[in-house]
Amino acid sequence: MSAEAVAEPQPGVPGWLSRASGPLFVLTILLGSFLLFLVQPMIARMALPRLGGAPAVWNSAMLIYQALLLGGYAYAHWLGRVPVRRQAMIHLAVLALAALWLPIGLMAMEMPADAEPAVWVPWLLAASIGPLFFAISAQAPLLQRWFAAASGGRDPYALYAASNVGSFGGLIAYPLLVEPGMALHAQSWLWTGGYALVFVAIAGCALLLPRKVADEPHVRATSAAPSGRRVAHWIALAFVPSGLMLATSSFLTTDIVAVPMLWVLPLGLYLLSFTIAFASNRKIAVILTRFAPITILLFGGLMIAGHNANPELNALMALTLLFMVAVALHTHMYDLRPEPDRLTGFYLAMSVGGALGGVFAGLVAPLVFDWTYEYPILILAAGLLVPQEYLLPIFARLWGGGAQTRRIGVLAVALAVALLVWFGLSDGSDMLGARRAGILYLAIAVVGILTIGLRLPFMIVLAGSLFLFGGFRSLVMSWQDDVRTRSYFGVYTITEFADQKRLAHGTTLHGVQLTGSAERLKLPTTYYVPGSGVGQAMQALPPLYGARARVGVVGLGTGTLACYAQPGQSWRFYEIDPAVVELARGPFRFLEQCLPDASIVLGDARLRLAEAPPESLDLLVLDAFSSDAVPMHLMTLEAFDTYSRVLADDGLLLVHISNRFLSLEPVVERAAKAGGWAAAQLTYHPPLIEEMNEAATSDWIALSRSPEKLAQLTSRADGWRRLEGRPGFTPWTDDYATILPVLRSLNDDLP
Repeated sequence: MSAEAVAEPQPGVPGWLSRASGPLFVLTILLGSFLLFLVQPMIARMALPRLGGAPAVWNSAMLIYQALLLGGYAYAHWLGRVPVRRQAMIHLAVLALAALWLPIGLMAMEMPADAEPAVWVPWLLAASIGPLFFAISAQAPLLQRWFAAASGGRDPYALYAASNVGSFGGLIAYPLLVEPGMALHAQSWLWTGGYALVFVAIAGCALLLPRKVADEPHVRATSAAPSGRRVAHWIALAFVPSGLMLATSSFLTTDIVAVPMLWVLPLGLYLLSFTIAFASNRKIAVILTRFAPITILLFGGLMIAGHNANPELNALMALTLLFMVAVALHTHMYDLRPEPDRLTGFYLAMSVGGALGGVFAGLVAPLVFDWTYEYPILILAAGLLVPQEYLLPIFARLWGGGAQTRRIGVLAVALAVALLVWFGLSDGSDMLGARRAGILYLAIAVVGILTIGLRLPFMIVLAGSLFLFGGFRSLVMSWQDDVRTRSYFGVYTITEFADQKRLAHGTTLHGVQLTGSAERLKLPTTYYVPGSGVGQAMQALPPLYGARARVGVVGLGTGTLACYAQPGQSWRFYEIDPAVVELARGPFRFLEQCLPDASIVLGDARLRLAEAPPESLDLLVLDAFSSDAVPMHLMTLEAFDTYSRVLADDGLLLVHISNRFLSLEPVVERAAKAGGWAAAQLTYHPPLIEEMNEAATSDWIALSRSPEKLAQLTSRADGWRRLEGRPGFTPWTDDYATILPVLRSLNDDLP
């Protein structure tokens, strides 16, 4: 946006101020969007220690964010009924009223014991940040409408590109700059200062608005109202990229690679797509839109195939697919935009579509599907909606022979795809050898490229590709009982072999049970074998704490640790996901064989442990840090205080830190030092004979407030070493935590 954005000075506005309106509107909309994308992760971090990480909490939070955003856009649309000067006065009053909720933060309310999270959490969030979020969310459509009035009718839609640049800046700044550099209370005051700047900037924009209704002909709704079909089209074009953004995040972390902070990339590309689609320069948007059908066709099937041999390449293709789809559909939405006097209604429809896409992918799909079926569904929807254009003139001539010729061509394509799918799924395709998948993919791609430009044959090829390269396999697994289940925490897949049964959470192995004799069923495997840190601690329970030792385990998994239980001991498992409990009590039989009456406490472990009686455990095992999702609130100094309270004075705390992507030793070391814990670490490398029984390398840290008790444990076997810290490492607290200093290189192996 250039400084010449305002063509003519408005009556009563100084010339220098009128000339500055372009940069002022851009700066204001950038800053507001920046704040909007800072507030969501900031409030999530503030809420985590108090509310825990249960799905009901975060699903409720997502709904309230979407509701507030919709409310802000609806409010902006409603304000269009009054002259822009009056709009400015009303909005400044709303901003001033919302400022009563500053500095931003959660209200000092504790969730009642009998409260329903689905009701109480939205109330808490709405009462804490609702007015501020509502007021800031409305400014993007409002400022564009005001800019049209202040500039004498210039196209305001390019300002939406600036809005998404600000959103992207906030998205990147929080995990990379704000969270690592500031404690939460400082973040709150930073946001408060930003809000004050937004208020001043909006007041400056208000000074540029026409003083008389007669001077704002470009703002009052004089153009024809959009039809219901056009509004539905806008909603659909917004629905698919929004849903695909969330589905891509789920699909990458479920079937490709579970990397921390991976969610930043899909959301960032989604926001950048608006910047390209709504930019004044249309060249990039036009080029990307033209080639989007090729990307959908070539990458869609590969993604559904779910190969993770080259996770970085697959992740790159999935992100490219998302970006091309988002740019193409948002560009098409821009091409169908109304006149500026209908702008707020356009953005309201866009917001409705975005919210519905988020609800579908984030809330409905985990309930309805047992796999990430929303991903291929949204890829198909993208193929249906993306603009189609012949790649070469020869293709246009090929399909240009009249309706009869087209019908014959469509039938030929359908027959070719059906034959390829049949051949690919039959045993006959084995004759192609190791190159089978590549040959089939090439054949589908050639047929598909010939169809680009015509929607029906293109959709036939796309549907066939998705079915052949992963859809059929996933449907077969869904038809089989007890093979796959899904919750808001992800997709759990059970794989059975001749001598074992395995549970995977996406790409992360969560447990293995050997099959056969009763002795094999009870044998601990993977990270929990007798030589591991936790295995040694379990075997040491009788000499350390007697026959009536009290044990707590955070993270049930397949229930492997239950097979260390001995008569007289008291055991409690803490598990946040009910689906995991069903798996441990159903397909997997560790609990059935070893501890059929196990006490399982559902909910966030930190909250449930805070409710437990003091000194009620002798051993507490924390086993919640594999995969990509690290519950930071379980590793803060305040969390370790909770563990200290629930453990006996000489109790043991075992922390599992085996992780492909995070080095958590410094976090535990600093917590141990601050809390007066003695600590030792054991990295266990199983011998070959144990590896044959599915033993895995594991990393455990043992802590105790009693150095003597820790010494009794570590002296029983070799391999324990002093826990080493990292100079200058800042301990995690409820007020400050960041994973950036503990990220491993993707090529690093476990120590």
